[in-house]
This record gives sequence, C-alpha cells and structure tokens, in this order.
Amino acid sequence: MADKESPSEPNKENPDHDSVENPLPDYKTTLEYLVQKFQDTSTSNKQHKFWETQPVGQFKDVGDSSLPEGPIELPKPLSEVKQEPYNLPNLYEWTVCDMDSDEICNEVYVLLTNNYVEDDDNLFRFNYSKEFLRWALHPPAYYQSWHIGVRVKSSKKLVAFITGIPVKMRVRDEIVKMAEVNFLCVHKKLRSKRLAPVMIKEVTRRIHLENIWQAAYTAGVLLPTPVITCQYWHRTLNPKKLIDVGFSRLGDRMTMSRAIKLYKLPSSTSTPGLRKMELCDVPAVTRLLKNYLSQFVVAPDFDDNEVEHWLLPQENVVDSYVVDSQDTHEITDFISFYTLPSSILNNQNHSILKAAYSFYNVSTRVPLLQLMNDALIIAKQKDYDVFNALDVMENESFLKELKFGQGDGQLYYYLYNYRLRNALKPSELGLVLL
Repeated sequence: MADKESPSEPNKENPDHDSVENPLPDYKTTLEYLVQKFQDTSTSNKQHKFWETQPVGQFKDVGDSSLPEGPIELPKPLSEVKQEPYNLPNLYEWTVCDMDSDEICNEVYVLLTNNYVEDDDNLFRFNYSKEFLRWALHPPAYYQSWHIGVRVKSSKKLVAFITGIPVKMRVRDEIVKMAEVNFLCVHKKLRSKRLAPVMIKEVTRRIHLENIWQAAYTAGVLLPTPVITCQYWHRTLNPKKLIDVGFSRLGDRMTMSRAIKLYKLPSSTSTPGLRKMELCDVPAVTRLLKNYLSQFVVAPDFDDNEVEHWLLPQENVVDSYVVDSQDTHEITDFISFYTLPSSILNNQNHSILKAAYSFYNVSTRVPLLQLMNDALIIAKQKDYDVFNALDVMENESFLKELKFGQGDGQLYYYLYNYRLRNALKPSELGLVLL
C-alpha cells in the first residue's frame, strides 16, 4: 500500500560512515524532522493528496497524544465493500497472476527485473529470482487474488504488479490479522499514468473482501506517516568487486590490499553444534522465535507452518542454521538470511551483486555477535559479495563490531489503518519485510 514503484531501494555503502560516530537519534525529534522534510518537498504534492484520503497516520497529527492507538477506521460489513474492481485507464485491464504458472511467473520476473527499484545513481536494481518470488508470495493460507497484475488490453503485456500476503501481527499485546503489501512495480514508460494509487486501492479492496482491515508495508520514500525509520548496514565480503562496481569506495587512507585484509574472515565457523536447519527442527525453532519476538512492540506471530515455510532452507532463497547442543541435543539458537541479488547496471565486468540479507536470528546460549560472525563466514563460503542487515531487533549490538558500514538510504515502515501513538525505535521492531 505504498505509493511508490518499490518497497525500498538497493542501498550502497556510505563511504563516510567511518568518519563520524552515529549515536542513536531522538526518535520524537526525528519524526518531527521528517514531517518538516515531507512538507518542504514540492515533489510530494501528489503523494500527499492521495495519502491524506487514506486511513494512515497523518503528519498533522504527529505529537497529538489524545489520539487512541489501534484501528483508525472500524471494519465495514463485507456487503459494503466495493464488489467490482476499480477502473483502470481504458487501455489496461486487471489480471490475477498465478505464480505457479511458469509463463506468468517469468512475466512477473521480467517486469520486476527491468523496472523495479534502482538506487539513486542507477547503478543497481533488485533482481528477485523466480524461486524467491514464489517463496515470498506463497506462505500458508495465501490468497491468489491478492497477486494483482495490470495488462495492456491489446497486447496482453504485463506492465504493472502489486501483491499482498496474510500475516498475523502482534502489536503490543494484541494479535491483528494484517496483509503485508509488496512488489508495487509499474513499467518505467507508464510512470506518468498514475497507476500506483489505483493499484493500492485495488489491493486494499481485495484485502477487505477477506475481512482484513490492516496492513504493513515499507518504502524507501517518505509517506504519511512512518511508524519506524530504519537504516541498512552493509558488511563487505568481496571488497574488490564492491569497489569495482561502485557499491563501496576506498577511503582516503585505504588501499585495496588493506581493505581485503580488513574484511578477511576465518575459514570456518566457531560455534559447536551449528548445522543447517532441518524439517524436524521446526517446532523448536518456532518456540525460540515466538519467545524472542514477544519482546518487541510490533512483530509477526508465527506458527509451525509459517516457520517451516519462511525458514526451512531453500537454495539461493533462504538459509537457516540452528545450534544443536552437543550435550542435550536441544536447539538453543538459530540464524537465517535470505538471498536478494541486484543487477549491476552498465558495468562491463560484472552483472550480478550477490547479497545476503539478515532475516531472523535468536541467541539464547551463544552470543549474538558470535552467531552473526558465523553467518558472515557461511555467506562468504557461499560466494556472497555483501551481507546486509537492518538496525531492527538487536542487530545494532553487532553491526560496528563486525565491520558493517552504514548505508546511504533509509527504510520506512508503515502500518495501514493502525495508529501507534509514537514512532518506535528500530530496536522495538521484530519484523523483516522482504
């Protein structure tokens, strides 16, 4: 439900991250700064008008402690939900994208690969694999009707896409049925057609038809009103390649040989009992994850089926490792990361940047710092170029120690039709959206 052709943009490493300390900001001040920044941006007028019509936190309400937390609008009777799709411009028509179809999955893949998010310098563009897209869009109890495409009537060419998946989200002590909305993409040649707001309204309508009234989404742009503002951090695994393609650059006092030495990792992991997650581990991982996520203000409420889907390893999609106690054979800790490459644009030597993204990690017996260092070693062994992590959950505790560098962009988390009285710190969020 984000008025943007992407949830976030591929980040690059900020070359100046080592030159300044990055203390945690005051989040109330930060949100007030964001409000001012949004209001001062002349290009935001169209977005502003659209989002003022939606049940989301409005910038004018920031700081108003009299507004209650919870749903902004109450559910309607399903009979009052619009039964017919919203009207598209005459040349276009709605379609449901069956991702089990190789042909349709390939159409979606081609649309996203050529038109999805790029960084500001047009060096990188997300390159979700077909296997990743099926994984991301086929969780337990998914609705195929929420995988929405727009085609040109005459040629049947797929030119736009938006999706939703169902999730049980805990907000403080309440479990709320929500949708996660993602993959909003409009063909580059059609960006002036204002298709995105119609697509957002259409996916919202279909979500409402299933009696679900709240949603979570992310964007790399500022909209009314983020509940959390997060930062990507990047851990270099292949310094020569990252510098060659413009993802990183050598600092003033850094040579290539020194960079290679700085980011060198051990050849093997250090945690006894660390092994790849298996199907039999699902109940134990579910217990660990539910207990861990209970400490955060906003977090998904996973059951065994969802843990099996999201965390059981799939080659080049998601990797998960458990710590199996050698004494008791109890599963005590686990780590996971997913694979999201980026296409490297306009580079003669390299076409793909292989990136791992930190997913869900639980430390009970082994220090998180040690677990994440092992995750870096595993990713390096699997030929990843960079390991990315948001500063959510307890991630901040290991970022600087493990030589992550701060990225050059922010990721904003939003809730649709659900108000939080105050913006949260990233460390209060237990949610990773793909």
